[in-house]
Amino acid sequence: MEAVSYTAQWTAAARALETERDDALFSDPYARAVAGEAGFKLLERYASPVTVAYLALRTAYLDQVLLNSLEAHEIDQVVLVAAGMDTRPYRLSWGRKVSVFELDRSALLDVKSELLADAEPAEGLTRTTVGVDLAGSWQSALLDAGFSTEARTLWIVEGLLYYLEEGAVRGLLESLARLSGPGALVAGDLISTAALSNPVARPFIKALEEDGAPWLFGTDTPEDLLAECGWSVQEIKQPGEEGSGRWPYLVLPRHVTDVPRNFLFTAVLS
Repeated sequence: MEAVSYTAQWTAAARALETERDDALFSDPYARAVAGEAGFKLLERYASPVTVAYLALRTAYLDQVLLNSLEAHEIDQVVLVAAGMDTRPYRLSWGRKVSVFELDRSALLDVKSELLADAEPAEGLTRTTVGVDLAGSWQSALLDAGFSTEARTLWIVEGLLYYLEEGAVRGLLESLARLSGPGALVAGDLISTAALSNPVARPFIKALEEDGAPWLFGTDTPEDLLAECGWSVQEIKQPGEEGSGRWPYLVLPRHVTDVPRNFLFTAVLS
């Protein structure tokens, strides 16, 4: 599998560890299976308590966005952009008929299908995998797979945008907006510019670079980025802010500059 896709097994390993906590934020009974030995080796290589805590919080946040959207926004389609080893189609109770499209590299999706061969998607859910390169042209493949530009859609862009150049980030977010109808939502995460050069995280960042998956993009104004790409922010949260979930570390307010940050966001089509 390509380098960025390969790291998806590392995030699955982090989900497995969270699932096994007494105070787990979510349960992912498939995480160990899709992480495999490779995922836990990578988790050890990228070892960082902050990172593992963040991956758990991010998963729980996006789980809740998805479930809330199904109920409050009557979402009919969910697109997992860079789906990786995401198991939401199997581990969440969706509660209604939904079409789910998983976009990622073909090699990763093939491996994932093998690892989850004995698992069944949630009742009422139709799951379609679409093998694409998200840094290139992928829109036609999604449409050919049955995606409807008229159905109300939630896009989940998890753990992807900081691996892309700025032009590709903007192009991706703009493409999501163009493919969306009224009421569409996008949710995901971003990092600040300081996170790209944070000396504390340098060993982790260097390991990603050595493995061919460097971080390339950060922004200190996620609201502006999303607005410029066709999306109106509903909320931006940093880990540790009220309502973001369990976070044992200090969080600094946004007016403090040059600070490494993670941003969790939800936005609606402008």
